Amino acid sequence: MNSEHQAPQENDIGPVEGEPLIRPSSTDHPLYEDIVDACRTVFDPEIPVNIYDLGLIYTIDINAENDVNVTMTLTAPGCPVAGEMPGWVVDAVEPLPGVKSVNVDMTFDPQWGMDMMSDEARLELGFM
Repeated sequence: MNSEHQAPQENDIGPVEGEPLIRPSSTDHPLYEDIVDACRTVFDPEIPVNIYDLGLIYTIDINAENDVNVTMTLTAPGCPVAGEMPGWVVDAVEPLPGVKSVNVDMTFDPQWGMDMMSDEARLELGFM
């Protein structure tokens, strides 16, 4: 038997059961709500709803030095504003008092779906 062809381990086929697909946000940080409000000022130009309520913001991670790391997605990988939207988020969050720096990472894993929208977004778009 050739030892190079071993059966895949369970961890090789995807996330471990119970491991979240999206890292949790720093919801207990004092800046968290202000950052959410700032994200709500950024709109997808094709949909009249802000990117937070659309569910495009996956994680807002704030460290002890107030560096903010945002992980976000787009409604589709071919979105025409894919190159611009991270900058819009930086421009909205960076001026907040107390924020030291802002970094925005784009991901498509997991892929965005309409089930990620808030109830407010669904109502605004006529899905409720």
